[in-house]
Amino acid sequence: MQLATGKRSCSERTYFINFVNGGERNRFSCVFIKNLRKYNKNAVRMMALIKALVFDFDGTILDTETQHYNAFQELYKEHGTNLPLEVWGECIGTHSDFNPYEYLEKQIQKKLNHEELRSKKTEREIALILEQKPLPGIEDYLKAGKELGLKIGLASSSSRKWVLEHLERINLLPYFEVIKTADDVEKVKPDPALYLKAVEALGVKPEQAIAFEDSVNGSLAAKKAGLFCVAIPNSVTKHMTFGEVDHQMESVAELELSALLDLIERKKVK
Repeated sequence: MQLATGKRSCSERTYFINFVNGGERNRFSCVFIKNLRKYNKNAVRMMALIKALVFDFDGTILDTETQHYNAFQELYKEHGTNLPLEVWGECIGTHSDFNPYEYLEKQIQKKLNHEELRSKKTEREIALILEQKPLPGIEDYLKAGKELGLKIGLASSSSRKWVLEHLERINLLPYFEVIKTADDVEKVKPDPALYLKAVEALGVKPEQAIAFEDSVNGSLAAKKAGLFCVAIPNSVTKHMTFGEVDHQMESVAELELSALLDLIERKKVK
């Protein structure tokens, strides 16, 4: 596909999209636009290297990770101790053998009723999560992705029930064409299976998709699967060292999607 430009008396730029098909060049009708930026968001997207966006859920779309940690931290403080972030961080974005109730018992050298603790923690965690809205810039990215004709998927180590309930509550469910969760794979992140299943269902190659992740385990999964990865650490993962991600920022709100796509695609061309 090639682009040709021409001038018009209306002082607008005219872009012709020429397709080469079977050796014959067909010129489509000209598209008038008032600036190159608007043009990049439409016709050029047809030629783009990136075809899809795949989002993690917990801590990336909705800040459940911080609330989960805060609920445990409150519980620990009631017993005169605390749950270190460096300990808790190993569990984020994956399924882990770490038992926070057994760890609490070791901290205070006392046996506790795990079921009572779990019930109290869960009640507090849900209350905190229900106060949360989508993280800054997330809905703007979803809207922009749709406008640009990108396919949008989700890959989460959480259960389908958990993800769907919260996406519906915050009115983001309609944006997603594909949702893959722990229910769909034998191994969750950092195993690449979730991302591989997501891009396969979206009908794109891994190298044609960008993953958005808040955790090291999630980022490892995305890169193992062959996707580009943008890390967006939250308050409980920002202390972690992310490996070979393609870009890292505090929030997607700090960079428009079109600018991020340009940045990622320049890296791919290199």
